[in-house]
Amino acid sequence: MLRRYPDAGEPLACEPLNKGLLNHGYRVSTTRGSYFLKHHLDKKHLDDATGERAAIVRQHRATQRLQSLGVPVVPPLTDTEGDTVTVIDDRCYALHPWVDGMHRVGAQLTRAESQRLGTLLGAVHTGLEQVMAPGSSDTDGCTGAGQPPRPGYGSPDPADTFALIDDLLAAARGQHPRNTARDAFDELAVHRLVERRTLLERHAHRRPPTPEGPATGWVHGDFHPLNLLYRGADPVAIVDWDRLGVQPRAEEAVRAAAIFFVQPAGELELDKVRAYARAYRHAAGAGAAELAAAVHRVWWERLNDFWILRWRYRLHDRRADPQFPAVSALAVWWTREYEAVCEAFTG
Repeated sequence: MLRRYPDAGEPLACEPLNKGLLNHGYRVSTTRGSYFLKHHLDKKHLDDATGERAAIVRQHRATQRLQSLGVPVVPPLTDTEGDTVTVIDDRCYALHPWVDGMHRVGAQLTRAESQRLGTLLGAVHTGLEQVMAPGSSDTDGCTGAGQPPRPGYGSPDPADTFALIDDLLAAARGQHPRNTARDAFDELAVHRLVERRTLLERHAHRRPPTPEGPATGWVHGDFHPLNLLYRGADPVAIVDWDRLGVQPRAEEAVRAAAIFFVQPAGELELDKVRAYARAYRHAAGAGAAELAAAVHRVWWERLNDFWILRWRYRLHDRRADPQFPAVSALAVWWTREYEAVCEAFTG
């Protein structure tokens, strides 16, 4: 890999990083310094390495243009051929400058820093609107043409969720043929699944309708604490653009807040959410009605979502298990405090 980047120096060490769920990353030390080597693994919507490479190139070009607008991103280095993606044995890699920084969750942010976070996400959305505009010469082919909207504008059907709950309950109760011995996690899973089924039965009439014209735009797609690096109080790098795509922008703002500002007990720090949301609305030019609709759709999405349990019981992957207590409690608390949450995003 480094032979394609002679200016990077000779390799000295390559250390795997343990952050992240979908990709493999390495810190590469050379005679010239340190670099981040990313092995792109997420092929959910891609058929082959050629298609994957094209999608990654689009992400790279977007970050290059965003950097020119002052958005804190870390575009990849170009190799001797002028490329940013290397394909080796049908695997895609990219080499980025190493950025020293730390991840910070909402509990570590002040109210002013929460406001700054909202401004930053608004700058991402408005910046993407410029650099991904159809026909823009700056994108060199990075346009919205051929990029479908995010599937699922039609909200989750509770009938499907009830069937999923039954399947997951069987696994959590030890009735699944590949399930291991039950533990405290399984007990909590059973409790939350039964609780969630009751909530869905009670609130099924509140399923949001399919919007006729949601305010969509290009979004980062996975804006959360592990994809934002801080140096002190300053955000210095937004990373992991694998899910760059077209989605309702306000929904990304709500989802991000639900991850940044969730507390271990499953409650949101609404004072910080309010500061964040006001700043986002101002920076992105989003109205209160747009945010209110997004709150309702993301709340319903959370009420029907069991991705952590699907990973555990269907894929036998437990890496996301530590997130389950707060994530599962949030859906319950959000339902109970729905009006207060909505006011925090729109007030």
